[in-house]
Amino acid sequence: MTDLLKYKLKVVLFIATGCLFTACKNDNKSKIVENRNNGSALGTSYSIIYFTNETTNFQEEIDSVFKVINKSMSTYMPSSDISKINKGDSILQVDHMFKEVFNLSKDINSKTDGYFDPTVGTLVNAWGFGPGEQIKLDSSKVDSLLEYVGFSKVELTNKGTIKKANTNILFDFNAIAKGYSIDRLAVMLESKGITDFLIEVGGEIYAKGENLKKKKKWVVGINDPEVEDRTNYKAAVTLKNVAMASSGNYRHFRVDPVTKEKYVHTLNPKTGYTKNAKVLGTTIITGNCAKADGYATSFMAMDLEDSKKIIEKDSTLQAYIIYLDDDGNTKEYITKGFKDLLLE
Repeated sequence: MTDLLKYKLKVVLFIATGCLFTACKNDNKSKIVENRNNGSALGTSYSIIYFTNETTNFQEEIDSVFKVINKSMSTYMPSSDISKINKGDSILQVDHMFKEVFNLSKDINSKTDGYFDPTVGTLVNAWGFGPGEQIKLDSSKVDSLLEYVGFSKVELTNKGTIKKANTNILFDFNAIAKGYSIDRLAVMLESKGITDFLIEVGGEIYAKGENLKKKKKWVVGINDPEVEDRTNYKAAVTLKNVAMASSGNYRHFRVDPVTKEKYVHTLNPKTGYTKNAKVLGTTIITGNCAKADGYATSFMAMDLEDSKKIIEKDSTLQAYIIYLDDDGNTKEYITKGFKDLLLE
């Protein structure tokens, strides 16, 4: 065999082997495995779907995220940082998660003119929606409790400690911590190289990439606020690389066992009262779930016209608000960006 022939054979063999290697590699890439993790955390349920090339289970990492979130911000854990601060600890240095939630809360508090306020802990307890003691309220008692509400009365110091104007001020980050936990779970999955996933915690959502199993964007339903059945959807949206949070009085309320009066979980931090307003439900889509969660809660307590002004100023917020008009008819306010995502 001539040297030229040997060379040609080697080239052919190399090309063939290379093709086989490439094909094998592509076959591996084309393999799609849907992984699911479900459970309970933060007083609610969660569901996480993510795609990989082989069966994977990140349950340990997921549990770890919820554990550190609870350690930082759970008002139901006596040993958590927020519980210690609520009890008067003024030298505890909070972690980076607490700082991020505090600073985002401060920003939303400013932009909503105080309608989003995590210092409502005393009121949350008094109305029977928190871990503290529920008390019988009248106008004079509510007025006295308002002395302990106001984000301008608390400060995150340069040392990382929390300074309160009054020791009776109690933090409650429940209106934003759930969304923040979703953002942290997304960071964890992205650190593992996962590019396509859907995270749901208590109805709040973060959608990344696409549903590779169905080869299309993620499709998520929005609850009908006039129906207590959470399986009944008002609308559905397609999501990709965005977060979505909803708030509505259909989710959490308390009925007085004696008077049978319904108290909703939406608190107006300016008046101190729970609010049965004309706004029935709000859904916000934006870049991260903590922000979506915070604004969805705020818009439940605010008048619709004031909410519209904020939404129109912030192009990153897409909103779907269901409300009652003056005649009691159900109406919808939908931004153009949100409307483009609605599934026909």
